[in-house]
Amino acid sequence: MPGQAGDLPQVFSHLVRQHLIIDADDTLWENNIYFERAFQEFAEFLDHSTLNAEEVRGVLDEIELANQQTHGYGAENFGRNLLQCYQHLVEREISGADLERVMFFARRILDHPIELIEGVEETLRYLSGRHDLLLFTKGHPEEQKLKIDRSGLGPCFRHAAIVKEKDAASYAGLLQQCELDLKRTWMVGNSPKSDINPALELGLNAVYIPHDRTWSLERQPIRPGPGRLLILEKFSELRQYF
Repeated sequence: MPGQAGDLPQVFSHLVRQHLIIDADDTLWENNIYFERAFQEFAEFLDHSTLNAEEVRGVLDEIELANQQTHGYGAENFGRNLLQCYQHLVEREISGADLERVMFFARRILDHPIELIEGVEETLRYLSGRHDLLLFTKGHPEEQKLKIDRSGLGPCFRHAAIVKEKDAASYAGLLQQCELDLKRTWMVGNSPKSDINPALELGLNAVYIPHDRTWSLERQPIRPGPGRLLILEKFSELRQYF
């Protein structure tokens, strides 16, 4: 895979100010673990007689894929997907109380405190004094704005953008809006689907920081592109390269 960490001099980007576009969920703070916990509660409540949790998850994945373009992401939309899955699989009479319980599993995700990933806060404050930082995330606008505010990290970024989908077109729009130099721009994130592959496809550089709990629908093989690719184990390692 081109552009691995060992191929890049540690001081190559210290000398020139870079544009660092940084993902939010599961890059700056924990996110998918709360959705996973909500799903486990849902699967136990559904208590299907023949399908195990993994098989129920497969049905939910199909529903989420079908609904992404229409409804997008976030806890509320996850709740709607859970409702659809419940109505499709339930083996008992459906009551209003049951439907409310299913939505509760999803809505409770919003009540979790923001749990910053280790090393994020100090690394961002270090980088913000040296480079141009932009936050780029997808999801429900109000939910994402609330998480940014609760994280306390907003002041580290020159600009924050929330989009419906992170694809090559949305990256191109951000480059144009913020007048970014393609060769000096890096996308930093944990998702091959939303962070790394579309950035590389467009010709941006990318920093891939895998998270072992990345949502299954965000996982893809990394596809090499014109830009450089740097792979790190921890967010704090950005200080060694930028």
